[in-house]
Amino acid sequence: MSNRVVCREASHAGSWYSASGSQLNAQLEAHVKYNLNTSTGFCDAIKILLPFSRRVFILGPSHHVPLSRCALSPAEIYRTPLYDLRIDQKVYADLWKTGLFERMSLQTDEDEHSIEMHLPYTAKAMESHKDEFSIVPVLVGALSESKEQEYGKLLSKYLADPSNLFIISSDFCHWGQRFRYTYYDESHGEIYRSIEHLDKMGMGIIEQLDPMSFTNYLKKYRNTICGRHPIGVLLNAVAELRKSGLEMNFSFLNYAQSSECRNWQDSSVSYAAGALIAH
Repeated sequence: MSNRVVCREASHAGSWYSASGSQLNAQLEAHVKYNLNTSTGFCDAIKILLPFSRRVFILGPSHHVPLSRCALSPAEIYRTPLYDLRIDQKVYADLWKTGLFERMSLQTDEDEHSIEMHLPYTAKAMESHKDEFSIVPVLVGALSESKEQEYGKLLSKYLADPSNLFIISSDFCHWGQRFRYTYYDESHGEIYRSIEHLDKMGMGIIEQLDPMSFTNYLKKYRNTICGRHPIGVLLNAVAELRKSGLEMNFSFLNYAQSSECRNWQDSSVSYAAGALIAH
């Protein structure tokens, strides 16, 4: 029997971001410095939260493989150009015992970008504690409302633990004919303004931490938020914790669009960053 450690390679390095550790490190250093100097709050929140974390859960949507549940990685190590990240095998074993998770293939894991794109930031923020923390990657499928509630309840105990940090991977509106989504409310002006209004309506609902209102928003507007199911799981986990009196606040810190759509031939993807804080 082989004792070979299974590693997930940094499969999007060299295309989506630099495969050079030194170059990536310099880019992240510049990114952190810029964001702190411009007071966006995003890197400030990351620098405050991550050094106190012993375990980082990363929930990302499945873009390539149809899943009706959540899936765990077959890997033990996630490689990054900075250094390797270790998966928490004890937590993985506990999650596996619930019978609620499937095991994705290594190929599926390496094809997916939603979790990987957060690994360089995590590695950079935790570099002074790199031997003291582990990660828990979870690939989230196209869950029903009841499944979002089920996974939210399951993960709520981990969310309540102050030594854990949760990262939820998601873009916001994918607008344009290539995304098969062209919702436009002319009352808000040009197309990109309509997109912004639509996104910020959803962001406001997320800030209310109300899973049912978010579900209703998605049903009404069909906004193409790729991480809607990971977000739904998080909102349900918060709702579960609120039953026991634990209060949390969520605030969005930044919002941007890849381009400003002004006609039907244009396309864009929206991005938002926020932080959930218990008090």
